[in-house]
Amino acid sequence: MTEIGHARAHVFVSGEVQGVNFRAATRDEARRAGVLGWVRNLSDGRVEALFEGPRAAVHRLVSWCHQGPTSSHVEHVELLWEEPTGGEDSFFIRW
Repeated sequence: MTEIGHARAHVFVSGEVQGVNFRAATRDEARRAGVLGWVRNLSDGRVEALFEGPRAAVHRLVSWCHQGPTSSHVEHVELLWEEPTGGEDSFFIRW
């Protein structure tokens, strides 16, 4: 059973988002916000991330992905809202 007020967002970020510290910055932002999940690079040049936690914090992370760290240049963010599963226990970089 999931908690009321929780959200789960699956995002795909394209642009200049690999090799610019995007994953580490996403991890740091998520941990500061108390959001669980993961982030990874995709072979097509995008970054994929899964955020789960308090609804307001997840929304903040999704908004942050539209800009990313200062070294990145985000062109597009694809967002899929999913039902929270409660299956995440930390936030980490997937390899």
